[in-house]
Amino acid sequence: MCGIVGYIGFRDAFSVLIKGLHRLEYRGYDSAGIAVIEDGIVGFKKSGKVSDLEKVCEQHIFRSRIGIGHTRWATHGAPIDCNSHPHYSENGKLAIVHNGIIENYHSIKEALLLKGHTFSSDTDTEVLIHLIDEIKTKTNLDLQDAVRAALRKVVGAYAILVLDEDNPGRLIAARKGSPLVIGVGNNEYFVASDATPIAEYTRNIIYLNDNDVACVNYDGLSIVNLNNIVQVPFIHELELQIDILEKGGYPHFMLKEIFEQPRSIRDCMRGRLYPDEGRIALGGIKIYEDFLKKVNRIIIVSCGSSWHAGLVGEYLIEKYARVSVEVEYASEFRYRHPVIDQHDLVIAISQSGETADTLAAIELAKKCGATVFGICNVVGSSIARNTDAGIYTHAGPEIGVASTKAFTAQVTIITMFAFYMAQLKQTISKNHLKEHLAELNLLPELVELCLHCDDKVKKIAEKIKSSNNCIFLGRGSAFPVALEGALKLKEISYIHAEGYPAAEMKHGPIALIDEDMPVVFIATNHSSYEKVISNIQEVKARKGVVIAIVSESDTQVNKIADYIIEIPEISEFLVPTLASIPLQLLAYHIAVSRGCNVDQPRNLAKSVTVE
Repeated sequence: MCGIVGYIGFRDAFSVLIKGLHRLEYRGYDSAGIAVIEDGIVGFKKSGKVSDLEKVCEQHIFRSRIGIGHTRWATHGAPIDCNSHPHYSENGKLAIVHNGIIENYHSIKEALLLKGHTFSSDTDTEVLIHLIDEIKTKTNLDLQDAVRAALRKVVGAYAILVLDEDNPGRLIAARKGSPLVIGVGNNEYFVASDATPIAEYTRNIIYLNDNDVACVNYDGLSIVNLNNIVQVPFIHELELQIDILEKGGYPHFMLKEIFEQPRSIRDCMRGRLYPDEGRIALGGIKIYEDFLKKVNRIIIVSCGSSWHAGLVGEYLIEKYARVSVEVEYASEFRYRHPVIDQHDLVIAISQSGETADTLAAIELAKKCGATVFGICNVVGSSIARNTDAGIYTHAGPEIGVASTKAFTAQVTIITMFAFYMAQLKQTISKNHLKEHLAELNLLPELVELCLHCDDKVKKIAEKIKSSNNCIFLGRGSAFPVALEGALKLKEISYIHAEGYPAAEMKHGPIALIDEDMPVVFIATNHSSYEKVISNIQEVKARKGVVIAIVSESDTQVNKIADYIIEIPEISEFLVPTLASIPLQLLAYHIAVSRGCNVDQPRNLAKSVTVE
């Protein structure tokens, strides 16, 4: 939810921290701050963007080799200067940055108030640094031990970095439920919420585990858990290209990532799809093939766009593999008493691999004895490490908050998984499987063709940019696409939008339709085509403005719709991916024309790592 970065080494710490915060700003952009150690701790923080923080700092001459930084997405306390991170102990000798939520902060704060502590913010984070200082002062513990002792008293999720001006040659890092990685360089170390600020300096990465507490200094690092048991870190080689973290000439990351989808989908399929042989190979779950042949129920848990990808999976897995599928919001699943056991497969989908609700759903599913797979984008993420097996999407870093290439990569994976299951269960003929896989192999080129509609979509966006409401409608596997199109529009343009199954329009939403209501239909010439045409006519009869995604060969919808956007002639199982492309572009161009910040929409963060 927030982004944190730390550095210790031979470089100018301020430069590393500011660049790192810019890389992490997609994780939170309500406010930002840094703290470095010079003669003592020197800190600056400011509500607003990282660029606002830079202006506050521009008069100071930095000369530090150690520091911490933070870019915030507000949870406890409004996004104002005093609530910005870092936060400090009462004597100013300790500084902390924090991603997560301390759930029992109020009771801890009450106890500290009775001991004479005073607080300058409304945040849970300030309570934590006061608690660490209280323990350190009263027990005379080393800072790492004081941090361990404090964290044993808190309930919640955290990734933290702590500085101590009395020990200017080290920083303490700890995590539970929120991501934190350490980059190992030559006589220098980098710590961050993810690898994006680290990639240009080193390829050697340590992923901290839950309950790890690391002490990082100029000579090296040591890691223990909360019980003071030494942990031996494993160094991973980071596979991340720096150019993918830049806009590359595009005005926004979102547009760049929309146009990256031919490549990201190709990377997603590489080494897994063998069209000439008519087979799918998913190495990450191969050892579970015997289990998958017998499984009769799959539960997909996810949130947001990942939930929409799961809904696409429900249609495709049931159609081709003939296995019952349920798709659950992870945030609801975790608070229910679901009926699952060792015979069920649970699939968790998350772009970041750090979604708090999805991680909690995984924990619940494992307690019930289910086998749990993960589908995520970030190598070494919590979901990747806490599931029994899984499949990486390999979409590459997605900086824009609204998911685009990560969503289509998830849909591509779930499509391959549907055919993989059909292959194992022999619910599809070899000839049909080979035909479908040959078409699936063409998906990157088909997406490239879809992107040619950009200019046309931009003109349509200009026509409807002043609308206050919008409805998206689709049938079958196009229904999740309608949901996703509505989500994209509301996320980045702030236009109220809803997605429905087209047949449900008559059960309420049709009352909203008038000449000021754009209605977007996914109306390709597949099953239910004639029924969708009837739905379009119902909208037109009520003076609604119809925008239709149609197949190139369409001969009927283009006669009645106000605007049409064509996608290539394809089999129905590819509609969810291809129809998503013009809807992403539509949301993007409407938002830009309304003056919205499409990469950093208000109130949203990329990775929801807290409840």
